[in-house]
Amino acid sequence: MGFDYTSKRWGRKRAAILRRDDYRCVWCRRYGRNRPAVVVHHIKHVDEYPELAYEDSNLVSLCQGCHNKAHPEKARAATYGRRY
Repeated sequence: MGFDYTSKRWGRKRAAILRRDDYRCVWCRRYGRNRPAVVVHHIKHVDEYPELAYEDSNLVSLCQGCHNKAHPEKARAATYGRRY
């Protein structure tokens, strides 16, 4: 069973993490770029570490480009019309 990204609990946590990170991509910020964040990323994958799914320390705000770099397999699938 996968993680429920549509739950109210996740929606609240996602909003809190985006606010914490000022709605900016934290990976881009490390390199002096200032891009808007659109994704909240689990640093340790939620399938492998479900106990960390809602831990602030395991969540970062990313732009779509950085999230694609974190999950190249998902970016490739989207290119070819498959969804995860």
